[in-house]
Amino acid sequence: MRKLSELVKVLPGYPFRGKIDHDPDGEARAVQMKDVSEAGGVEWDELVQTELKGRRKPDWLQPGDVLFLVRGNKNFAVHLDEVPFPAVISPHFLLLKVKRNAKLLPAFLAWQVNQAPAQRYLDASAEGTVQRSIRKGVLEDLPLAVPDLETQQVVVNYAQAARSEAEAYMELIANRERELRVVASKILNPDSVDTSRRS
Repeated sequence: MRKLSELVKVLPGYPFRGKIDHDPDGEARAVQMKDVSEAGGVEWDELVQTELKGRRKPDWLQPGDVLFLVRGNKNFAVHLDEVPFPAVISPHFLLLKVKRNAKLLPAFLAWQVNQAPAQRYLDASAEGTVQRSIRKGVLEDLPLAVPDLETQQVVVNYAQAARSEAEAYMELIANRERELRVVASKILNPDSVDTSRRS
């Protein structure tokens, strides 16, 4: 087992003050809590475009980075396969960058952070009652198992396959529900169907 800080550089989010204002001429997009889910990753199309007014040099997101949500009911990690435009994270996140010589796949890091052992550690270390949070030092001390790279890739492939299967099932369920609504409309509201046909 290794401490996360031995293998990963942990960086804070960009220090926005208050609400992140939309600016169509802004230089960056901002990733906020509402834009990220454990299952779906980052909803890039939903990001607010804004101007970075602080003095601190931004840590631009790059493919291979891992975002960690430090606030909320569940503190999870998301691996970035792509970053389609200049973007930064809000202070609700920590940015995890795997160190160059570390034999650790970023996708495996994100997967492990989201598994039960790491989540139990985070649950036990969380602070706050209304909205819990994880301190940077707590995350840096997170114990990580680091198998060989081949094993890590196998795990990542399995996780990606499981996610793809789940998405396919959800789409199938959504299609069936749409079909049932059409059937219900024809059976339960025949007059409205006939009227729509005549128009």
